[in-house]
Amino acid sequence: MSINGDGEMVVKNRFLGFLIWQSVQSTAIFVLCKPLLLSPFTPSLSGCLAFVAFQLSLLLFSTSVSVVASPHPDRPASPSELALGLVRLLFVSGGQPLSPDFRRRAKISLSFVLFVTASALSGSLSVICVCWNCDSSAGLRPSWHGLETIGFRGFAVGFFYGLHYLFKRRWILEFPIIQRPPFFSFKMGLPSAVGQTLKLSSAAYLFSSVLAVFLPKEFKGQVTMGKFIAEQIIFYIGIFTVFLCWELSHHLHQVLHTKRYIFAPPKGSAAAETNPSEPLLAVLEESTPRSLLQYLAYLDLCMVCESNADTWRRAAFFEETGETYKRVVAVCLRPLEQLASKLGEGLESYSVDKSFQLSHQLQSPTDWQLDSKLHETFSNFQLCAWCARIAASLTVHSHKEDRFGVAQLSGSNAAVISTLMSCLLAVETFMGKKTNLQSSHHLIGPAGIKWAALSTGRRDVAVSSMGKRRGNPQYSKAYSMADILRTSIYHIVSAFHDEMLNSAKAGLLEKDWIISSKPLYGTHEILSQKLRLFLDFRAS
Repeated sequence: MSINGDGEMVVKNRFLGFLIWQSVQSTAIFVLCKPLLLSPFTPSLSGCLAFVAFQLSLLLFSTSVSVVASPHPDRPASPSELALGLVRLLFVSGGQPLSPDFRRRAKISLSFVLFVTASALSGSLSVICVCWNCDSSAGLRPSWHGLETIGFRGFAVGFFYGLHYLFKRRWILEFPIIQRPPFFSFKMGLPSAVGQTLKLSSAAYLFSSVLAVFLPKEFKGQVTMGKFIAEQIIFYIGIFTVFLCWELSHHLHQVLHTKRYIFAPPKGSAAAETNPSEPLLAVLEESTPRSLLQYLAYLDLCMVCESNADTWRRAAFFEETGETYKRVVAVCLRPLEQLASKLGEGLESYSVDKSFQLSHQLQSPTDWQLDSKLHETFSNFQLCAWCARIAASLTVHSHKEDRFGVAQLSGSNAAVISTLMSCLLAVETFMGKKTNLQSSHHLIGPAGIKWAALSTGRRDVAVSSMGKRRGNPQYSKAYSMADILRTSIYHIVSAFHDEMLNSAKAGLLEKDWIISSKPLYGTHEILSQKLRLFLDFRAS
């Protein structure tokens, strides 16, 4: 599979499919809402123009949603950082290009601004289209001043929705735990979409009403109480209709873009018989990091390794040369290695002269520096969770499906166990759990384990401080990541329990299951004793 060809077409086709289906559902909602406004949809010139303008406004909103959406929760640049970067570019760096990280975050900030602007413009136009053409015989058609007021309030509710959308981080693509057909996934989300629409439309109506108070008097006009109430009802129905279209578009976008894509040639084809793993590995190795295409590839690999639906694809990983298996393990361990390295660097960056200040203050300057440095450590949570599950499942299946023994001979099993345990040790330290194990005889069981006493060292103080703020979202991800890593290690230990016991009795446990090079986090002694705890089913 060509990354610049077929791979990119996957994302493009899903975007086009999303635009088609959202236009279908928005058409149905537009036609059904008209009777509520005493204005049934008729094929008149004004009605057709209102319908076309309504579809164009939703096209603008849907396109902006697709532009801002991402499976990776990147952190945008703040206004102060943007201003500082602009000053540095113009006056300090002498025309030299800014860092790639700053450019990436600046693009995210720009996309957020464009999204809020598009939401406001789309809200203004779509609300006017819905509220226009009301039954003039009933005296409900808004005047031109009334349309200007509706357009302003529609702009306000669109601006409100855009800010809420970004503040709640709804632009992040969240992959479902269970992959269902798109129709059933979309149907399951309808009740929550309607409930969210009710809450947002009510809040947006109040927000726009407050802003409408400050409009000049010439825009308000003089109307009777009955007509005023009718206009308010029409406007609320218009807001509800537009927000319902937006909520359903958001839900449809999530369903279509998080659906599994199979990166494999058709079963029975020549490519499937020769090298069925190449399309998937090409995407995993060459796709843009943090892109939707990369996430879809990891999702496909995870489902191949964990389920028994595509056993022929998993069997192709264990080909005789072992190169395919090593490539698969390498792409799975890479995100976990990055996680362990970042956590290790962040914890080691604590300076000794700040440790006592940290122990006496809940939020010290150094504490904020640590939070800032480790802010993006668990931003790759979904990818790391998949990789831990992939590595564990592939290692377990190698116990029975690896006919040539490539997993053991290539050292992949030791690499998987060592990476998972190093990552677990780093996450547990980040959570505030002590990991300094001491034992002189390497006994299996709790008798051979001695937990280190709490010291005033820099890492101990950092751990103590971090344990005080466990309600932070990133610490919730840390607890989830630790559970996934622990479960993955137990999965492997359960499958190879007899082999590990025999290696332990022969004194070869470390040689067979722990890498000889320096671990990513911790020491060989800590990894060895941690593995023995897992072997005794006492690690928690």
